[in-house]
Amino acid sequence: MDKAAIIALYDQDQRINVTYPDLRRDVLPRLIRHVDKTNKMEGSIIYSQLTAETVDAAIKEQVAYFNNIDQPFEWKVFDYDQPPDLKERLAQHGFVVEEQEAIMVMPLAAAGDVFWQPITHDIRKITDAGGLDDVQCIEQVVWNEDASWVQDYLGLTLREQPEQMSVYVAYIDGKPASAAWIYYPEGSQFASLWGGSTIAEYRKRGLYTALLAIRAQEAKTRGVAYLTVDASPMSQPILTKYGFELLAYSWPCKWEIEE
Repeated sequence: MDKAAIIALYDQDQRINVTYPDLRRDVLPRLIRHVDKTNKMEGSIIYSQLTAETVDAAIKEQVAYFNNIDQPFEWKVFDYDQPPDLKERLAQHGFVVEEQEAIMVMPLAAAGDVFWQPITHDIRKITDAGGLDDVQCIEQVVWNEDASWVQDYLGLTLREQPEQMSVYVAYIDGKPASAAWIYYPEGSQFASLWGGSTIAEYRKRGLYTALLAIRAQEAKTRGVAYLTVDASPMSQPILTKYGFELLAYSWPCKWEIEE
């Protein structure tokens, strides 16, 4: 994999041009800003092109903007972003730097045999917002936190842009056990994998692998060139085993609105 070429393509497809149904995309002179249209979740900045001379003013501008609309936001920093100390600058301005993520990429043409085996688990595709209760249940049990965002984000996408999202739930004995989804940005050569959450009592039964495979098989039929995952430290070695390669590290830097 030509890493420099893939990074350039990734930046264009996944950071600069990408749109989301629940977010308004603002193209600014030095960065791309996404604002949550429902004002129930957070906004984000996933691409910026700053210098040591412009970075502090840009940070202050975005903090002021999101404070004014009373919306928290995430500034996602990649290890190759400029200036090199962007993450540290954000921390100095009061952002909370969260756990490092690994941006993993796999060309579908290079995917191993495990992705092309018949799906033998009970995995069902959720085709309407009414079927998201099982996804919400899984997310709440796995992460022990409110997962109402499932209805807002996934539900909105399934209603307004169903061609850009496929949601899957794996069942054991008819009970929801694991959930995952795949997002197809319009015009992108990448499809991004999300979720992959499995309730503890159903782990080690091959559900994670089966959900990877069913999404890879669908992506192949849709002509996607690359799969990408924002992987946690726990998921990174698993994805490496399946043939994903490390493209970069990233850090979600969170700005919260004071009560």
